[in-house]
Amino acid sequence: MAKQLPGQYVSIQSRFKKYFDAAKNLGKVASESGPINGKTAQLIQLAAAAAIRSEGSVHSHTRRALEAGAKPEEIYHTIILLTSTIGFPTMSASLSWADDVMKKRRSKK
Repeated sequence: MAKQLPGQYVSIQSRFKKYFDAAKNLGKVASESGPINGKTAQLIQLAAAAAIRSEGSVHSHTRRALEAGAKPEEIYHTIILLTSTIGFPTMSASLSWADDVMKKRRSKK
């Protein structure tokens, strides 16, 4: 089953191809520049997405973390660990966004 990408992502990809390719390459190079494995990298990026209150990024990095082998419990723990840093309301919103992905994933099984 083909992965459906968000409309804005596809729009940027088609309108700004050189920019998009450079940004995509930067992410790849950053991932390859150190010893952190893919699952851990996605959990770190999930935490950053939650910290900046980016619903789309929390969705994306939740999906990517699952694809990299993270268990739902690891995703939830990543988010709740942020409570003292980002506050309860932001943590709660981030959990709900991660739940969006988890529920969708369960309904496909």
